[in-house]
Amino acid sequence: MTGIARLLAAVHGPVLAVGRWVGILAMALMVVAILVQVFWRYGLDNPLPWPEEAARFLMLWMTGVVAPTAWRRGGFVAIDTIQLALPRVAGGVLTLVLLALAFLVLLVSVRIGWAEVTGFSGRFKSSSLYYPTLEGWAKMPRSWMMASLLVGVALLLSVTVELIVRQLVLLLRPDTALPEIAQADPLAAGAE
Repeated sequence: MTGIARLLAAVHGPVLAVGRWVGILAMALMVVAILVQVFWRYGLDNPLPWPEEAARFLMLWMTGVVAPTAWRRGGFVAIDTIQLALPRVAGGVLTLVLLALAFLVLLVSVRIGWAEVTGFSGRFKSSSLYYPTLEGWAKMPRSWMMASLLVGVALLLSVTVELIVRQLVLLLRPDTALPEIAQADPLAAGAE
């Protein structure tokens, strides 16, 4: 089981690093789209049709590719008072139960994400976003935006498997050395 934990850590490290860079790029492009809209709307009194939808598209993808890193690092809001107050084994078992519940929710979410991308709603087109094709410009499929949900929950599911395996290893062999996961530090990010 330790080998599985190490393998998942080795895979998630670079995959989630790429996701963080994609998230940074998406955030930068989202800011540019919003600033373009502000200039055109208030400076030229002629709002553009595409920046709002582009910003929404980028925000969804940014969330989808960055949320798994936050989950893995413990950056989500959590009330862990009970787990920390319990003895090590009891707290570890409670953590394992909560991770198993998250796993089940994410399994359902993957199915919902798949339905959004491949089902009826995925057949719609964007009202204002276009992409270049060999024949000219085509409206962007809505499924490209909804794929962020599928990618995000699939990565969250994969990270949850890693966290479950790590927790099992720590419960069964507490002295096992596992690869470090950088933890979220809200004070370093400016939160108080």
